Amino acid sequence: MEPRDLPSVNELARTSDDPLAVDAARRVIDRARVEILAGEEPGDLGERLLEELHDSRRARLRRVLNATGVIVHTNLGRAPLPDEAMERLREVGSGYSNLEYDLGSGTRGSRQDHIGGILRRLTGAEAALVVNNNAAAVLLALAALAEGREVVVSRGELIEIGDGFRIPDVLTRSGARLVEVGTTNRTRAADYERAIGPETGLLLRVHQSNFRVIGFAEQPATAELAAVAARHGLPLVDDLGSGVLTQLPDEPSARDALAAGADLVCFSGDKLLGGPQAGIVVGRSELVERLRRHPLQRALRADKLTLAALEGTLVLYLDPVRALREVPVLRMLAEPTEAVHARAIRLAELTGGTVEETVARVGGGALPLAELPSFACALDEGLAEPLRRGEPPVVGVVRDGHLLLDCRTLSDAELDEAAAAVAACP
Repeated sequence: MEPRDLPSVNELARTSDDPLAVDAARRVIDRARVEILAGEEPGDLGERLLEELHDSRRARLRRVLNATGVIVHTNLGRAPLPDEAMERLREVGSGYSNLEYDLGSGTRGSRQDHIGGILRRLTGAEAALVVNNNAAAVLLALAALAEGREVVVSRGELIEIGDGFRIPDVLTRSGARLVEVGTTNRTRAADYERAIGPETGLLLRVHQSNFRVIGFAEQPATAELAAVAARHGLPLVDDLGSGVLTQLPDEPSARDALAAGADLVCFSGDKLLGGPQAGIVVGRSELVERLRRHPLQRALRADKLTLAALEGTLVLYLDPVRALREVPVLRMLAEPTEAVHARAIRLAELTGGTVEETVARVGGGALPLAELPSFACALDEGLAEPLRRGEPPVVGVVRDGHLLLDCRTLSDAELDEAAAAVAACP
């Protein structure tokens, strides 16, 4: 076949009554021309047109079965939402809502009112505010409280998290000026004390959520920093990063930080909290109000779907036992190893694989030293690509010639789907 033998775009498009047929036909013919020049046969162009039209409408953001053993997997969407949050999404997103309308007075209301009460109850804060992610929360706090002034931070807390996000860059964008104190591994409260001057706007503490300094290391406790800040009439802002509302080893909660004297605490709504992507600020009411009134707040505010999903997640925390059972991230963190092992055995039986002991991780830049005993179904590594391309896609880990499907991050309800995906592989 020669390129001149190819049909015109219109001729090929006329074989379908799809409104996208012309553009799809153009892509099919362009690829076929390249293949012919390379000495390949393009095959049935009519079938290729149908495939192209199907691909044009296929959703790009898709549900994935996470078999990596990383619970809060940033590349796979971080925290899966609880059923309660999904129900709130359906209810609020399918119609109109009272997002900024006070049903009692019949006047304009604030979108922050829907979340403020439950956050105050869960954290002990005077006030709360929600924006679109934790980086935005920190940026807003710095801009509202320290624009044009100095912010004192320990050198050991000038962290970088995913995708090149760095605390010094956020400081610069906020209009504040960075003042570094201490050393990479050791900083004391006295270092902050000496750095405070007439231009100081606030003290910033940043939780080392995605790494740990081991050995000859020292950082002042939140209470020590709060005492320094109080002596100088300065606010202490504590960026917890992942953020938790329960007790987890080595992970401070917002309630603990506020009780220790932090004036504002920033943390994520997803990650360890297990809700949607959001940035949460809790603390003293006058400081939260300054953030709320700052012009940047409107650009960073959360939308109705985020607020609905976050409210649906937070309500579960009013009953800690229910939260442990119904928030997927907490459930996976706490699930007994025996249950994970039983799931791996069942998946191996369904797929003809073998059971292998593994170690799961928290992920999402949280609890970097935590290792969770786990079990995986081991399959031939050649299945990795077809499983990724299947429906639903299944993402595992290739290691030592095997594809491992870690069963700590696969639920009981997903096992049959994963087994069917394996069976469907060529």
